[in-house]
Amino acid sequence: MESGVAKNGKRWRVTPEDIKGLRKELGCTARDLATTLGIEQKEVLAWEAGELFPTKRFVDQMATLRAKGPSAVLKTAKGKAVAPTDRVSDPAFWSIVKKLLLYPALYDQVSKLADQFDEKK
Repeated sequence: MESGVAKNGKRWRVTPEDIKGLRKELGCTARDLATTLGIEQKEVLAWEAGELFPTKRFVDQMATLRAKGPSAVLKTAKGKAVAPTDRVSDPAFWSIVKKLLLYPALYDQVSKLADQFDEKK
């Protein structure tokens, strides 16, 4: 499951069938996969429809999920929206927090960006 151009110059890409196969292998819904990847369900559905293709970042994350197995997928209760606070259980969230702590310039950029968002939503 890869996408883009490999180091050897050969083309490689994730197909809609690859995404569907991964979800079947992990026993998860499109919503579960999206939540685990930190994106919206509609993006996963667009990948599966062949309307969009995942970036290398998401391809790598999905390869890691495949290696870890079904227990690595964040499951959501059927019909239940994912609360923003649910992200604390997402390893990607903590990777971002670590980078914010390690890189002052990134922290400054994120702080400026965060000023644009209203917390009341």
